[in-house]
Amino acid sequence: MKYRSPLLALCALALTQFAMAAPPTEYFFDAPEFSGAKLSPTARYLAVRAGEPGKRQGLAVIDLDKMDIQPVIGYSDVDIGDFQWINSERLVYDTADRQAARGSVHRAPGLFAINRDGSRLVQLAERDGDGRIVATEQRHRAEILPWNHFLIPQQGTQETDWIYVINPSFAGSEIRHVDLKRVHTFNGAVQTVPRPQHTKEWLLDFKGEPRLAMARDAGVDTVHYRDPATDQWRVLASFNSYTDRVNSFSPLGFGANGKLYATANMGRDKASVYTVNLDTGKVDADPKISSDDYDVEGDFISGSNKLLGVRLTTDAATTTWFDAGMQAIQKAVDALLPDNVNLISVAARPETPWVLVESYSDVMPRTYLVYNTATRALKRIGGEHPRIDPAQMGRQQTLRYTARDGLSIPATLTLPPGVPHKNLPLVVLVHGGPYVRGNSWGWEAHAQFLATRGYAVLEPEYRGSTGYGYKHFRAGWKQWGLAMQDDIADGAKWAIAQGIADPKRICIAGASYGGYAALMGLVNDSDLYRCGINWVGVTDIGLLYNGTWTEKSDISDHWRKYGMPELVGDQVKDAAQLKATSPLHQAARIKQPLLLAYGGSDDRVPMHHGKQFYDAVKNTNQEVEWVLYPSEGHGWKLQKTHVDFWDRVERFLARHIGPKRIEP
Repeated sequence: MKYRSPLLALCALALTQFAMAAPPTEYFFDAPEFSGAKLSPTARYLAVRAGEPGKRQGLAVIDLDKMDIQPVIGYSDVDIGDFQWINSERLVYDTADRQAARGSVHRAPGLFAINRDGSRLVQLAERDGDGRIVATEQRHRAEILPWNHFLIPQQGTQETDWIYVINPSFAGSEIRHVDLKRVHTFNGAVQTVPRPQHTKEWLLDFKGEPRLAMARDAGVDTVHYRDPATDQWRVLASFNSYTDRVNSFSPLGFGANGKLYATANMGRDKASVYTVNLDTGKVDADPKISSDDYDVEGDFISGSNKLLGVRLTTDAATTTWFDAGMQAIQKAVDALLPDNVNLISVAARPETPWVLVESYSDVMPRTYLVYNTATRALKRIGGEHPRIDPAQMGRQQTLRYTARDGLSIPATLTLPPGVPHKNLPLVVLVHGGPYVRGNSWGWEAHAQFLATRGYAVLEPEYRGSTGYGYKHFRAGWKQWGLAMQDDIADGAKWAIAQGIADPKRICIAGASYGGYAALMGLVNDSDLYRCGINWVGVTDIGLLYNGTWTEKSDISDHWRKYGMPELVGDQVKDAAQLKATSPLHQAARIKQPLLLAYGGSDDRVPMHHGKQFYDAVKNTNQEVEWVLYPSEGHGWKLQKTHVDFWDRVERFLARHIGPKRIEP
């Protein structure tokens, strides 16, 4: 085969080698080999979920002095779900079925306690809704808690055989309130913590005892404080659930001195970490941690009976250490693992010099290591996706571009490996929510899959996204299909202006709100986008409010009544705007090729969103591909679904914006 020039021949060779090197789809979506690693309270042991591709994930414990891994427990029909150390010898866990889609899962996760050597297994709560008993060392059935008892995602004292569990009470799909119960993990004794009315969330203090109860009712959030002097609840603060950024705060945790730390705006654009006066309920004036560019939100890191630091997300995950010793450890680990994000966790009461390190980069999935602070030895435990080769991944960068009204829009750009970064086919990948943060720097399966197939991937943090200040968040209110949509289009135009994107090869894609934005992008900017991909996407805001007579979204009535009218649009006052920004009502305007995918068991954006839109758009558009995964929910759970869908995406993109063939 002859080419017109040596340069074209070299480009063709590079593209051929690139295509041959692309890793298989299943590598991106296989079950993690190691995940959820947690140090025991003394740092002598490390508990992990461990498994092999296609097999169930069990619970294992590693003796860090001997570097021996011993299985603790596993099941043939379910995987280990969440787990925690109860104390230095005992763990608590629940189960999950990672080989069944949402519509095929009919059992609750259960709750179990077990010693680290696999002995003294006790079932604390039913695994199935029908009360099935599956563990060995049993009490009477009547002593086992009902299915709706779950692990609280906070660390307890780790010094006794007791744990706290949450117990939601449901009215249909709505949570009426959440009880907190203290459970003994050997004999099953139960103590219920008295709660304020309408409590939805709980926060334990530094000693692992319940100290805050957060209630939500009638559009108002109320924070209740359990005074240690009286052991009684009192109201600490109240504010609007969705719109108050002047008086509101979000509790983060308690320090060893009993101080409450929270994130708040306090009249500033960016949220910072403050202390809260527990006598008055007022946020103290001076921030403890702040950033000029990002809202400061995070999780506390404690050990040796003191607060050591806070884990934050700026452009990437990072840690602010209050402790000089931990600062030195972080510096040493970063020197051993340069160019990576290295997140360090410590034990509650360490008796050995081991700390846990979770390390990743833009090209490397999360890997677990342990670092010995005495010998400075670093040992790898395992990775979440070991079949991913960093050399085959695309590099990622965070950036900002300017929207047409002057607003600065953060974004993440992932570029394909092995090809020149000019005039590339571009996929604009829109995050869901929309009122959440979409992404931060680090390996992510969807963007990297597309990058390894030769596409540049731009992920805009359009107005309304959180994490970038109140102004950025507030600018997105009632802007579905309007300024939010313009921000996304302006990102594609920025990529064209930079010479990165070929203006004739741009596709817009996304899930949930991102799917809505993909459809509205085809409506608003038909000259910009050559195709669109929408999976589990909203197609009409009215359907979110009302559903159909057989199907209704599981979003809460509280959000429908108090949140959506303010942030999305009022059904009556904004009726004309909601119709004008409805993909369903604008379907006839979409002429570009379109891929639609929905889950038949989706409770958040039920299938009628997709089916009604498909029935409408196919009348005027002959290039619409429809796929239904009957048992999947709001997003794909099964590896085979991921593989089937993303293989379809690869073929779809190749047909419409894929790398140009070089003619002989």
